[in-house]
Amino acid sequence: MKLNLKRMSIVLAISGAVLLAAVAVGFSQDPVGRPHRGGFRGGPGGPGPRDGLGPFGRELNLTDDQKAQIKKITESFEESNRSLHEQLRTLHEAEADPFSAAFDEAAVRAAAEARAKIEVELAVSRAKMMSQIGAVLTADQKAQLAARRQERRPPPPPPGE
Repeated sequence: MKLNLKRMSIVLAISGAVLLAAVAVGFSQDPVGRPHRGGFRGGPGGPGPRDGLGPFGRELNLTDDQKAQIKKITESFEESNRSLHEQLRTLHEAEADPFSAAFDEAAVRAAAEARAKIEVELAVSRAKMMSQIGAVLTADQKAQLAARRQERRPPPPPPGE
């Protein structure tokens, strides 16, 4: 049991780091050097087509075949995860207003545990999706992706802190 919890913690930590890096890169730059504008997917100022890799995907020079395969993978996972996202939304909407209701620790714990279970499933699903996307990439693309992620990683704290 402890081994499974440890593995889940590692998967969650890695998934969170990848997600955080992708979000940070997305907000930090525009490919043309303009300030990032909002917009809907594929529309003016939007992020463009989905490739499952976020901003990193644009830098990998994916072939049309790779883009099609990755799109198929991401759409499949989006479909299979839709019910999990709906469950999270339902749990969130069912939460009592903390300012108007009496505090019920057992209810709060139960709701938090239910959300955590769903979030674990989503993290595992995302890791599985990224693994399948990784199988589509060439060795050079994987190396380029690893190098870009390494560049985005914050420097380690100085010794003694």
